[in-house]
Amino acid sequence: MLRVSWLPGLTPYEPAWRLQERLARARGEGRLPDLFLLLQHPPVYTVGRSGRDDEILLDPDARRRLGVQVFHIDRGGKVTYHGPGQLVGYGIVDLKNLPGGLKRYVHGLEEALVATLARFGIAAHREDGNVGVWVGREKIAAIGIRVSRGITWHGFALNVAPDLAFFGGIIPCGITDRGVTSMARLLGHAPPLEQVARVAAEELARVLDRQLEWVSDPGWLSAWGGVPESPDLRKVEVRS
Repeated sequence: MLRVSWLPGLTPYEPAWRLQERLARARGEGRLPDLFLLLQHPPVYTVGRSGRDDEILLDPDARRRLGVQVFHIDRGGKVTYHGPGQLVGYGIVDLKNLPGGLKRYVHGLEEALVATLARFGIAAHREDGNVGVWVGREKIAAIGIRVSRGITWHGFALNVAPDLAFFGGIIPCGITDRGVTSMARLLGHAPPLEQVARVAAEELARVLDRQLEWVSDPGWLSAWGGVPESPDLRKVEVRS
């Protein structure tokens, strides 16, 4: 089974980060199935283990004016941006149950996002040596993973309709010779984010060969200290 929880609204970055730690520990103890959290963040720059502060080009005063926070985090990769209009997916997956391990998992994320975009009429691709998903020479989805005791956390960020100007405040993923794009820019309109999330959930379940459990009420997360919502699971769908 793959449980995919949609978190409506904007989820602050740090609580979501700490929530992943708790969920990953619970997954390692067998108390949860493999799962993804799909959500949006307020504007934030995150610096991965191989990132550097000088890859953030926007000065602190400008960041304060724009309300952009900065976090140094424990995923792989360099500097990236998260913000409204971007679909962020955090995967808590036990790689011991996945043939091919981490490499297959990352390729699976790329494959699922390419398939998601295809269902909206966008021809995207993955590239050997350049983690993420691309349309032409522009990046539309970034991927950064941490693995601890065989359990993944962190995940992907798909640009549905974010303000792309925020990417000008960083050197995104350390890449200086390519651009960044979004579904809204390519399509000329912004598809509903929850619709994109549902399609992504279906494609993630497919590539991971799991039955999909779609949870649109995040109440079950209240027990983990992540989302202060009702504990009732009112909207659950299971798909094969």
